[in-house]
Amino acid sequence: MTTESLTTENRNSKAMTWTGRVLSALPILMIAAGASYAMTHQEAVQKDFGKYAFPDGFMNKVLIIEVICLLLYIIPQTAVLGAILFTGYLGGAVVTHARVGEPNWILPVILGVVMWLGLWFRDPRLRQLAPLRRI
Repeated sequence: MTTESLTTENRNSKAMTWTGRVLSALPILMIAAGASYAMTHQEAVQKDFGKYAFPDGFMNKVLIIEVICLLLYIIPQTAVLGAILFTGYLGGAVVTHARVGEPNWILPVILGVVMWLGLWFRDPRLRQLAPLRRI
């Protein structure tokens, strides 16, 4: 490899890493904001949970799962595990919103896609595992 090729590859890698960090920050901030709101306004959130026919106290269990998944996603060594767990969590959110006929079921889908894109840009091992190919 030439020096020019290494420099271009390094620049590409830095750009991809920073793109991944920015993309990863978006769902992290959204989920953290939602979790902090749920912790500080438990009565209002519990009332909203009622329309989904969840039993009393279920919101706390969901909140604990959400925070654990978020922490796993934030830590670089466990980010893939966090993304996998969040995929399941967000799938449940899609089903919950779609079941009651709410149109905002698309938000968890978008959040999951942005989460995985951020991880794909940040982690070269994931890019090797799931490369983009030309047809």
